[in-house]
Amino acid sequence: MIGKIFKNGILASVALAALASTAEAGGYSRGEADTDILFESGDFIFRAGATYVSPRRTFKTTGAGGAANNDGVYTNDYWVPSVAAKLTVSENFACALTYTQPFGADATYGPQARAAMVGLGKYSDKGFETNEYGATCDVKFDAGPGKFHFLGGVFLQDFTYDATNEGSGALPAGKFHLRDDGAFGYRIGAAYEITEYALRISLMYRSQVKHEADEGYYDFTPPLSNLPATGYGTLPQSLKLSVQTGVAPGWLVYGSVKWTDWSVLDALNYKIGTNPAQKDVYNWKDGWTIQAGVAHVFNEKLTGTVNLTWDSGVSTGADIHGDTITLGAGILAKVGPGDLRFGGGISRMASGSQSTLKHATFDATGGGGWAYGVTGSYKIAF
Repeated sequence: MIGKIFKNGILASVALAALASTAEAGGYSRGEADTDILFESGDFIFRAGATYVSPRRTFKTTGAGGAANNDGVYTNDYWVPSVAAKLTVSENFACALTYTQPFGADATYGPQARAAMVGLGKYSDKGFETNEYGATCDVKFDAGPGKFHFLGGVFLQDFTYDATNEGSGALPAGKFHLRDDGAFGYRIGAAYEITEYALRISLMYRSQVKHEADEGYYDFTPPLSNLPATGYGTLPQSLKLSVQTGVAPGWLVYGSVKWTDWSVLDALNYKIGTNPAQKDVYNWKDGWTIQAGVAHVFNEKLTGTVNLTWDSGVSTGADIHGDTITLGAGILAKVGPGDLRFGGGISRMASGSQSTLKHATFDATGGGGWAYGVTGSYKIAF
């Protein structure tokens, strides 16, 4: 039987989670909470890992005149951690604690890009980071030949934004900082699985989170005094449908479709001292991410997977975030007392353009580019 080949859910695990994220996710997406751990066998399971991503975005031209830009790569490399622990309370009830960084961005702008900027500042760098601390539980019961799962939980998400202004107009040189220590969100979902055929269909919803930073500041270069700063914005909700099934002994196919409500992030709104209210405008449209892949059990100690992911561009002209296509691969190996997972991905990013007429901070075109990512994790089950 197919189910015997998928002993202990090893193949299902590597197929759906060998790549913690694509090399370059859509919008500002980074990591996903590892709630798939709830479907894995074991009274107590602990898994920890990280993903390293190197996005290589460049500007082709900057400025109203379309001058060639030679600043080089402006998107910075980053890490995405992931930690998950599952505790089985009873035969039909289990909970998981998770940690990851779901959203983020980090850019350093060269002299040609800074010279093209308009507004209160010429920023040499901008970036934000979020941390998500979640708890999700799973209630399951028999339904026909398989089991039905009902999943739900809450999470706390914080938000930190930093930027460095080289000095322009009403704002002398200084560092801009915003922080929200945490806002709550929730996730809810359902799944049906037939272990004998390694079949699972799941649907998971993650709520949006509204952030308000009331105690920020603008740190001027001495001897000027700091100014208070406030800001607010909303990070998006999402809905993800995932499907997997065994198709032959040792073989499994899987796929997913995810919708992300990026249109809710129209801008990061902020105010520094008594200066007029400002915005980092995005005006994004909703995004779609579609993945398809296949996995194979080579032997009791080694399983492999390969997948292809398409992520729709979300830009409407305020930035150059276009489509990406990612080829990923991963392995799961029995090493020591647990399972070692390792994967990698390469993304091709489409070119795009932005315009001050569409609320960008400067006119620019992007030449496309490549992104690279590697991920690894280790799991121990008892």
